[in-house]
Amino acid sequence: MAFDQAKLDAFMGKAIGDLGATLHAALVVIGDRLGLYRALAAGPMTSTELARRAECAERYVREWLAAQAAGGYVEYDAKTQNYSLNDEQRFALAGGDGPDLAGAFQLAAALVRDEPKVRDVFRTGKGVGWHEHDRCLFEGTERFFRPGYAMNLVSTWLPALEGVVAKLQRGARVADVGCGHGASTILMAQAFPKSKFVGFDYHGASIEAARAAAKRAGVEERVTFEVASSTKYPGEGYDLIAFFDCLHDMGDPVGAAKHVRSTLAPDGTWMIVEPFAHDRVEQNLNPIGRLYYCASTLVCTPASLSQEVGLGLGAQAGEARLREVVTQGGFTRFRRASETPVNLILEARP
Repeated sequence: MAFDQAKLDAFMGKAIGDLGATLHAALVVIGDRLGLYRALAAGPMTSTELARRAECAERYVREWLAAQAAGGYVEYDAKTQNYSLNDEQRFALAGGDGPDLAGAFQLAAALVRDEPKVRDVFRTGKGVGWHEHDRCLFEGTERFFRPGYAMNLVSTWLPALEGVVAKLQRGARVADVGCGHGASTILMAQAFPKSKFVGFDYHGASIEAARAAAKRAGVEERVTFEVASSTKYPGEGYDLIAFFDCLHDMGDPVGAAKHVRSTLAPDGTWMIVEPFAHDRVEQNLNPIGRLYYCASTLVCTPASLSQEVGLGLGAQAGEARLREVVTQGGFTRFRRASETPVNLILEARP
């Protein structure tokens, strides 16, 4: 076999980086669960000091810190042998209002644990239901998406929809379908106290978590959560129906679109938030596309194929394919209202 040695070396270097990153995911989850990042946020310290502060065994903490430093997740001062978090690392890893990277790695680790289930359905063509995954996936998914929603939903996405904010300020009826742990529902309820919100999800354990979250947030009087599917949730005359990063997971997204159309007020709005994607594969061959294609292979496509119809849109469906689904559901107006590097925000109206 003839090959270019330089190209082989470059490819092997990339593979080593990916292998290290895969193992690193477990260490991020450990650091998050044991409070190591939060403890280190207090300032520079040795492995002994961090172990004492986090109530962990020093030998494990020492090795963990070396791995974190090698990966660029903590700083190391060779003179003092102190480890620390810089401002950016602290913002992303030690809690607060920034991106929840630890939650993203929790999600990734859960999917790696479920690899045998997905491997099996590669041969059978069957699916793996959302509810069949490791339970850490549900919490990790909320932690991964919630910061983006907190940053954009009220300030940018809702104002980009025609007339929706005014309705919410006056008092509107809102359904959040596929709500998971209810992060998006609760954010909207906190911002618009005159409106009523109901979140629907077929996964009972997630609905229980959402109810508890609403109580902690103090909005349980204006927010309810119910177990229901996207094609059978109850109610009608909703002023706003929202689908956050879930339409592509549904087995029958066209059926869901038809049900939205039948439960929406005549002048209502359907907001669809989906992973950012271009319409052609070659346009998505980049780090964001890689992340979403991997997640789609491991959880999104199997979830869709586990349900009736099993359309299998995938997390990189793209705007054109989503438009087809929405218009097949009976909507006549469809547009891209806003976007971020990781999301498309689409508006559909009757």
